[in-house]
Amino acid sequence: MKRALVVGASGVVGLAATRRLAADGRFDEVFAVSRRAPHEIGSARHIALDITDAAAVRRFAADHPGISHLVYTALQEAPGLHPGWFDEEQVALNRSMFANVLDALIEAGTLQHVCLLQGTKAYGVHVFADVAIPCREDRLRRPHTNFYFAQEDHLYDQQSRGGYTYTILRPQIVFGDSLGSPMNLIPALGVYAAIMHARGEPLHFPGGARHLSEAADADLVGDVIAWAAHAHEARDQIFNIANGDVFNWPDMWPAIADALGQRPGDARPTSLNAQAPSWAAEWARIVDRHGLRAPADLNAFVGQSFVYADMLMAGRGDHRVPQLVSTIKLRQAGFHGCIDTEAMFCKWFATMQRLRFLPPG
Repeated sequence: MKRALVVGASGVVGLAATRRLAADGRFDEVFAVSRRAPHEIGSARHIALDITDAAAVRRFAADHPGISHLVYTALQEAPGLHPGWFDEEQVALNRSMFANVLDALIEAGTLQHVCLLQGTKAYGVHVFADVAIPCREDRLRRPHTNFYFAQEDHLYDQQSRGGYTYTILRPQIVFGDSLGSPMNLIPALGVYAAIMHARGEPLHFPGGARHLSEAADADLVGDVIAWAAHAHEARDQIFNIANGDVFNWPDMWPAIADALGQRPGDARPTSLNAQAPSWAAEWARIVDRHGLRAPADLNAFVGQSFVYADMLMAGRGDHRVPQLVSTIKLRQAGFHGCIDTEAMFCKWFATMQRLRFLPPG
């Protein structure tokens, strides 16, 4: 029997991965582990578990034998996001969380494959101004503080003992329908649009200058995770993931406004995170007025994603270096999925409206 465990199942990638694996007929059972209960996970079984507690994780592994596939998407972020990326304590915490899960499953003796989620911070895009274009998986690490490296090294060190294969995934900016995530712009932009609409204003563009970027649809990442669980070509490999096109925020903004049933407004550079406290009461009224299922607590709905939106949309001044990745290796290995990024935004805003997490357009 094949049993999959998704750790971090309420996050933007974990949620999509849980749904995708639950729909995959090749798994007999899928466990979704997270502190917060995720929504819409199909036949997967959610289990609340604190993975910072090594003893609790060992008990979980003993009570749920036969786990063959681990998908690890969990992370612990510090307030403000960016400071924590350079904090050795945060590195140690994220390493220990991963080690608690991996080591417990190794002891259980049935682990076959590990899929570890990373991202483009593995290339130092948040540190270096001269990151290669495009970023490629086979390049040597550029030394910098990064919990990805600590987790990756533990994965390598334990492989001979655990006897598993692994796949490491590095998606670009991921968009999906998770709630309360630290880095998911769909709820953040949805709230901003709802506030503007309630005030009778068009959807003003809050970002900065044009700069090329890439996106990764959460469902696309989920498809890669399901493929990697079974594909020989994915064994012991690292893959970048992106939708397959590029975009910039100013040119994408009219499509985002249209997807939310609004008209685009002027360019008005704004810190969404700085404005968010003043929106709390307005958002609660919107939730009540439209009978939404979304949390009335703005932070519970958006998490730190306003901080993330400011980082991505304003960039590092007017001359931000593009952060683009090569996905050639993934295609050559046999995965050919893609999605138009404009269609992706339309899909996720429509999904959030259908689920009544955002007001209708």
